[in-house]
Amino acid sequence: MTFLYVLLGLAAVAVFYVIYAYNSLVRLRVKVSEAWSDIDVQMKRRYNLIPNLVETVKGYAKHEAGTLEKVVQARSDALANQGSPHAQAESENILSGALKSLFAIAEGYPDLKANENFLGLQGDLAEVEDKIQAARRYYNGSVRDNNTLIGQFPSNLVANAFHFIKAEFFEIDEADATARQPVKVDFD
Repeated sequence: MTFLYVLLGLAAVAVFYVIYAYNSLVRLRVKVSEAWSDIDVQMKRRYNLIPNLVETVKGYAKHEAGTLEKVVQARSDALANQGSPHAQAESENILSGALKSLFAIAEGYPDLKANENFLGLQGDLAEVEDKIQAARRYYNGSVRDNNTLIGQFPSNLVANAFHFIKAEFFEIDEADATARQPVKVDFD
């Protein structure tokens, strides 16, 4: 009889652990989704600023149409990319490079650098870039926690049984070291 109670007790502990692990995995999956949504919101804010920035620069740098078109194309590509975090990071790298070119053009136009609208947009973009960085850190921390729980024993048994998969980090490619540099928005 005692053996039966021990066996029932162990079964109850196992069931409670499975429930606990499952709920933890669901919580982390939702946290990863929420964190990705935060990144998405900040990137959309960035995409919305870019046309205003391009239009402001256009008025001063009419002969720089090629660079302006690259910025617009990079923005369109990044906005349309709804793929994996890795694919979106690649789009963001291209957009960051195009923005650096745009700001390099502005260096040659003192009137543009002093333009109140341009300075306001520049400040807004710097703020959005900071928020994107914070959202990336939060997302990657959530992915780390999620992937750790999925990989640890015995929670990995529950994760495999219920088909939980590891999430993908949002990171910049090592090959593009220049993309690791923040977009320069200070013209002083």
